[in-house]
Amino acid sequence: MTSISLEDNFEDVLGKALRGTGIADGVLEFLTGVPEETIAKLKDGEFEEDALRKVASPLGLDADTLVERAKEAWTPEPVDLEGLCQYNTVYEDMTVNNYLVWDPTSREAALFDTGTDAGRAIGLVNELDLKLTQLFLTHTHLDHIMDRAAVEAHNPEVKTLVCALEPAAGATRFQPGDAFSVGTLRLSTRLTKGHSPGGTTYVINGLARPVAIVGDALFAQSMGGGMVSYQDALATNRAELFSLQDDTIICPGHGPMTTVGEEKAHNPFYPEFK
Repeated sequence: MTSISLEDNFEDVLGKALRGTGIADGVLEFLTGVPEETIAKLKDGEFEEDALRKVASPLGLDADTLVERAKEAWTPEPVDLEGLCQYNTVYEDMTVNNYLVWDPTSREAALFDTGTDAGRAIGLVNELDLKLTQLFLTHTHLDHIMDRAAVEAHNPEVKTLVCALEPAAGATRFQPGDAFSVGTLRLSTRLTKGHSPGGTTYVINGLARPVAIVGDALFAQSMGGGMVSYQDALATNRAELFSLQDDTIICPGHGPMTTVGEEKAHNPFYPEFK
């Protein structure tokens, strides 16, 4: 699969933690001794290692992996798994992912989000003669669902499913914890809210490795941020994602795929796993 850059730079991680905790720059200066003007430079992406290390702890961040991100010293291992394909689509000045998952035995397939263009996923469905039966939405932010009409037009029998806490017009609603199947694959749902009200992770078992399609709950070496609730975003990731086995493939809404084990070792937002 094509290499994708990490979604967030160190200043993005820092900004999300500052906004989420509500700690003002002046308070952070009082707590750490780092001058406000230096904090402002960090927020603008000017890397000063000593200052970055000092501000990490009061923000609940791990200093070593935050510096690692600033130095661009780590990227997740590439993922190659039969029955899983990631697509990266352009949205304004960023990119957004969607995922095709299929059962190699029955040839039944499901799409997870659409990104801005589901054409390549639909093309693989046709190329491999798969039967696309379900479209699962991780959440309803526009960049993740823009091409829904094209997916539903491809097969009028496709069922679109979304968490009842974040409904979408015409989509079938389910409750967190409900389970589904894609051929012989087993699919369970976990509420990973915080970035959005009903953000849902889909955990898929039956391929060679477990897969978790997480939307914007978690990114490689970052997270989606708490647009609704920063504390909920942190807490539901801890409870629902970091409780999965370490070799589980994490499929985020932005950036490259990663694994639970890699995020335990490299994600600054979760210092307790270091």
